[in-house]
Amino acid sequence: MHPILFKLGSITIYTYGFLMAVAITLAILLTAYRAEKRGYDKNIIYDLAFYGVIGGILGAKLLYIIAEAPTVFKNPKSIVYMLTSGFVVYGALIGGVLAGYIYCKKKGLNFLKMFDLAAPSMALAQSIGRQGCHFAGCCYGRPTDSPFGVIFKESPFAPNGVKLIPTQEISSLGNLIIFLILLNYSKKGRSDGKVAGLYILLYSVGRFIIEFFRGDFRGNVGPLSTSQFISIITFVIALIFLNLDKIKKQNSN
Repeated sequence: MHPILFKLGSITIYTYGFLMAVAITLAILLTAYRAEKRGYDKNIIYDLAFYGVIGGILGAKLLYIIAEAPTVFKNPKSIVYMLTSGFVVYGALIGGVLAGYIYCKKKGLNFLKMFDLAAPSMALAQSIGRQGCHFAGCCYGRPTDSPFGVIFKESPFAPNGVKLIPTQEISSLGNLIIFLILLNYSKKGRSDGKVAGLYILLYSVGRFIIEFFRGDFRGNVGPLSTSQFISIITFVIALIFLNLDKIKKQNSN
């Protein structure tokens, strides 16, 4: 794999960082394009994306540190390393959505409509981002004898020279499929929160399953990994989003 894309003198361009930048840029442009077609001011999307990205980065870093808390307790100095490396996708999702919610509240925007617009793009960004994980070797799978296993040679994260389950590629493909499903689903008129709910539902199920095949430590809550525990919570939230109409009718009766 190629953790380093290229070098410009003393400047090193890492493949992971480059692909993350591509993922975020494409997600923002796609959301702005779809929003403009629906009569929204695309500048609102750019502003919303800015705060969403900041919230996502902070959330991803915070959840990473929380998941690695046992390491921090054993070696407090490790917090310095963690501040410059390591992210958790669920943290990015939670932080980005929370920042978007706060922005929409302050600007008087319909949060669920904005979330519905952004959901397909978020899945696409995750698909591209997982390719970055593949090139860096992070988020790697368990050892396998399968002919579809991958062997890392220069990864600073995965065990090198060992055939591993290609969890990054599986996750990338899964998120791409979710992106296509959401695009098709959103073509028809849907009530607020439906597209976002389907996104959260599909991602939660996929993430819960792929965790069984991961080989890197991601923290744990009892017998579950941290991400599996969060997946259960987000799955319930997704069901609420998908049944908002019924919930509102029951409350109005």
